[in-house]
Amino acid sequence: MKKVKVRLQPIVSKINLPTVIKTAILPGGTMEGLFIATQVGEIFYIENGGIRTFLDIRPQIIKLGASSGGYDERGLLGLAFHPEFYYNGLFYLHYSVAGTQGPGALSEHFSPNPCDPKTLNQTWKNRETHYDHIDTVEEWIVPLNGQPQKRRTLLNLRRPFMNHNGVNSLNFSPETRKLVLTTGDGGSGYDPFNLSQDNMEIAGKIIEIDVSKNTVSHHPPVVTRFNELPVPIQETLTVMAKGVRNIPGISYQRLYNQYIKYVGNVGQDLAESIFSFLHYKPIPVTQLIQDHVRNTEPDQEAFINLGWRGWEGAFPTSIIRGCPNNSNLDEKTMAYYNEAVNTSARRLEPLTSYFHQDQRPDKFAGTALTAVQAYLGNGIPDLTGSVLFTDLARKEPPSPVRGVLAYTRIRTDGKQNDFSVIETDYNFGSQSSYYVSLGANLDQTRLYLAVYGSMKVTDFNLGTVFELVP
Repeated sequence: MKKVKVRLQPIVSKINLPTVIKTAILPGGTMEGLFIATQVGEIFYIENGGIRTFLDIRPQIIKLGASSGGYDERGLLGLAFHPEFYYNGLFYLHYSVAGTQGPGALSEHFSPNPCDPKTLNQTWKNRETHYDHIDTVEEWIVPLNGQPQKRRTLLNLRRPFMNHNGVNSLNFSPETRKLVLTTGDGGSGYDPFNLSQDNMEIAGKIIEIDVSKNTVSHHPPVVTRFNELPVPIQETLTVMAKGVRNIPGISYQRLYNQYIKYVGNVGQDLAESIFSFLHYKPIPVTQLIQDHVRNTEPDQEAFINLGWRGWEGAFPTSIIRGCPNNSNLDEKTMAYYNEAVNTSARRLEPLTSYFHQDQRPDKFAGTALTAVQAYLGNGIPDLTGSVLFTDLARKEPPSPVRGVLAYTRIRTDGKQNDFSVIETDYNFGSQSSYYVSLGANLDQTRLYLAVYGSMKVTDFNLGTVFELVP
């Protein structure tokens, strides 16, 4: 693919971990402004070069980094504006709730062992006491010339582990005008309880929420499974996809009168994958529950399955051990053979993948996929119609750490495609630069990149948001 070079133009710096970048026109406003949500619970608004705090919910966010050496995957994870935000002032938040810290679902480190069936059939027991934290999805409103205020809670989700909660996890579909929630598999590694493939589990799914239904203020129960929800909430939900490990949101790209959907699945040991699909058939949660009660399989035609936990992108999920006679080699053993077989024909193949080890001179060894964003602008002509993605940090030298920006695009024959690294001109000096999120304006003609100087949420004010310019 063609090599592309862009400039990174700083917009704002010294900002706490920037996890979501969106634009919107405020009710009563005249100009599209930039919103930056941070993992610690602040949302900043930038217009005409000025920056102010739009919302600060730091007291409502779970204490971050205390038990994990500063690293954390919880916090303020999702921000989305209603398609009619300018008129109704509605926006939506997904965050990890203060005061909900639990002991976790397992008392020891999990690793699957194909020779020990007990490790392949773990069950999440005592869920009401053995969990890590609670996530909430809320609807807020900006009254005309007023301060944002919470209107209602849509979901309260009990999560088994600290990690894999999704990021940039709320987006509105331009097709269905529903709120799309992208949830990770609940964490640990290797999805110990296979939540991502279980049709009743909320974890590991892409879910559409019809926010026009059940609009009265309510306090939903804290749940982990769809059949634990009250019927009025069940009736607002459809499931777009399952088989998700961890996911940095969903991006839509208009193609004539249809939309290409792009999603990424963060890998385990081998590969990071970007998927694309045009047609899909979401399944109402009420139907999933009926099929569960009858012990029948739902109609899965055009239902999207990303394949996890049996598949890691295009590979059967493997456990990796060092080879005793050669320290430079790894032994890879299929962790979940039967699940890989069962989902082999149903899963979606990735559009492209990149790998944790890659010796090719024009590629890189990646760490973790952090963002996927379609681009429709003409300002950077070589990227028009492509989808960009970011990796947190290259694994190989040089030091200090550097993230990666890359792109791919849909092939006309529908086959998988390669990707190309995008070169950038910015000099980060001796500071580390982890690429943590991407964003775009409303018509996807301008692109934004968020970079952080540390892997720790406890290291404040090391973030910068850039615009990509030719």
